[in-house]
Amino acid sequence: MTSQQISFPRQHARTMRFTLGAPRSFTVSPDGERVIFLRSGSGTDRSGRLWVLDLPKGGSPKERVVADPGALLGGSTERLSAQERARRERSREGASGIVGYAVDAAAELAAFALSGKVYVAELRAGTARALPVPGPVIDPRPSPDGRHIAYVSKGALRVVGAEGEGDRALAEPDGDDVSYGLAEFIAAEEMQRSRGFWWSPESDRLLVARVDNSPVRRWWIADPAHPDRRPAEVAYPAAGTPNAEVRLFVLGLDGTRTEVVWDRVRHPYLAQVHWSSDGAPLLLVQSRDQQSHLFLAVDPETGTTRTVHADEDPVWLEIFPGVPAWAPDGRLVRIADEGGARVLAVGDRLLTGAQLQLRAVLDIGDSDILVAASAGEEAAEPEIGETHVYRVNELGVERVSEGPGVHSAVRAGEVTVLVTHSPERPGARAEVFRDGKPVAVVASHAEEPVLSARVHLTEGGARRIPCAVLLPEGYKESDGPLPVLMDPYGGPHGRRVVAAHNPHLTSQWFANQGFAVVVADGRGTPGRSPGWEKAVKNNLLLTVDDQVEALHALADRFPLDLGKVAIRGWSFGGFLAALAVLRRPDVFHTAVVGAPVTDQRLYDTHYTERYLGDPAEQPEVYAHNSVITDEGLSEAADQVRPMMIVHGLADDNVVVAHSLRLSSALLSAGRPHEVLPLSGVTHMTPQEQVAENLLLLQVDFLKRSLGLGD
Repeated sequence: MTSQQISFPRQHARTMRFTLGAPRSFTVSPDGERVIFLRSGSGTDRSGRLWVLDLPKGGSPKERVVADPGALLGGSTERLSAQERARRERSREGASGIVGYAVDAAAELAAFALSGKVYVAELRAGTARALPVPGPVIDPRPSPDGRHIAYVSKGALRVVGAEGEGDRALAEPDGDDVSYGLAEFIAAEEMQRSRGFWWSPESDRLLVARVDNSPVRRWWIADPAHPDRRPAEVAYPAAGTPNAEVRLFVLGLDGTRTEVVWDRVRHPYLAQVHWSSDGAPLLLVQSRDQQSHLFLAVDPETGTTRTVHADEDPVWLEIFPGVPAWAPDGRLVRIADEGGARVLAVGDRLLTGAQLQLRAVLDIGDSDILVAASAGEEAAEPEIGETHVYRVNELGVERVSEGPGVHSAVRAGEVTVLVTHSPERPGARAEVFRDGKPVAVVASHAEEPVLSARVHLTEGGARRIPCAVLLPEGYKESDGPLPVLMDPYGGPHGRRVVAAHNPHLTSQWFANQGFAVVVADGRGTPGRSPGWEKAVKNNLLLTVDDQVEALHALADRFPLDLGKVAIRGWSFGGFLAALAVLRRPDVFHTAVVGAPVTDQRLYDTHYTERYLGDPAEQPEVYAHNSVITDEGLSEAADQVRPMMIVHGLADDNVVVAHSLRLSSALLSAGRPHEVLPLSGVTHMTPQEQVAENLLLLQVDFLKRSLGLGD
């Protein structure tokens, strides 16, 4: 039980945003007898354990621990390699212990990495053991038949028998910059592809990515707090510069090696790989400008490919979880932008329309496809911030999830795990269904927050911008208008206005400090329509316009003091906050600018070029969409507003050069500002004391800047 004396900032940091102790990473066994998942021991325990929920037909469900890191390591400290730390940074994984696992086709055997070693767990017996293989190990995965484990160690793709026998390398790096079986930086950071190898359904060979980072320019991330340490060398593909070279090979357990051939000059990005018993290996490859996709079927004997489908878009094409894939009848399953809507396509048929905005394919069954979707432009109700689970087939669409919220699901056969985040209650509810009937709830050990988010979901302005508004607890109309804190992410891939409780807790805490907090998801944010997302092409400044529109529209319905408006944000939100006070100081009076992208030329290829093109071809577009250029501040207004810049010095995603150059430009322009460097902190802020004090310092700065008393 959490003491009510603990502060929200400390609790929020200690519980890793209330994620510790919550079940996650579900897998359902095909026979419907087991649900496998990860969960730590309590709401403050960072060490993940591997669990099984047994679902005996006719019996009572029962949870049991299959693998406990404390027992497996004998109490010793977990050690992570530099590659594993980087992999976790890409996935924003801040926990420890068992943070991921993979299972065989029957979900009888699980494999996971722990402290650089390979472990396997027999899920029925509940036993786990380490395999004697060379480390440090990354991403171990069983073959579908459960007889072998493939893994990566020191850039080599290796295979070992499930009993620890016959360990050998199938591919070893032929250079210092070469690795096999790992996702390159761009794939992991931007394409949602964290894997670099895939087993065949017959368990006799693998598709393996070969990554050569030698073309990528080197950056150096130093830790000024420790001048005795060497700077870390990072292969960072900034906009307009070379990417890693990615090739794909079919590697047989018998030692055969065949390269997969496609036009890598025209389509250099390997975005997705799918290999199931329903068809040939399937690739999604993408052009550098992201306006062309090819869906390719691979002949694993020869390595040749044939085009199954091609998509083109004059703006850009998105990559979606769960697709492409084969349906059991051999038709291609994909998500496509057609007629202004984001729809589910199976073969030549579109199975959904503009009522839904498809987000992901969750499972492909014999008679239907399970998808996640939000309300589209032609939906009967806007369903602000909601995401639901639907069953789709050629007979129609059926909603599975009920009630306002953000819903997701994992399914195998007749068993579904439905995970629901709702606005009314903290955390998530993970409920297990068999044939549509509830049979169990997976327990959560997450802590209850010491405050409750009272969020008003609404729309603002002529564009019907999705918004969340939070007022101080106990606020009365007689209290009068409140200083405003805009609290957006506000950009691509980052939806902040969601029908869930916990994502709004920090905003509620800021509200309780005396602010009316407004979160607005303007153009560029996901979940509404392709046109809404793609409106920001070559003009990210539209995101500032939408913050202004939402603010002014909401002032007619909420107690907003437009004479005292602050804005805070992190990453894209930090970029947005900096732009707001520099370009629109008539509206925004102060800003907390966290880990901002200030010079678009310094951010990565796949993300930046999707929105702004090639910097060599469109330098003026990059200058217009950057906070700074080589000449200083970019298009800043004359009026000066206070700004606090916050950045982690160990950030290898948005490097601290962005903030240092912004500070230099502000100093050259004679603009006072504050800089808060976070030593040893990456793009995440998992350290408890750092995360807590960061919130407290922001409130202090905002109140000082707006002339507010305690």
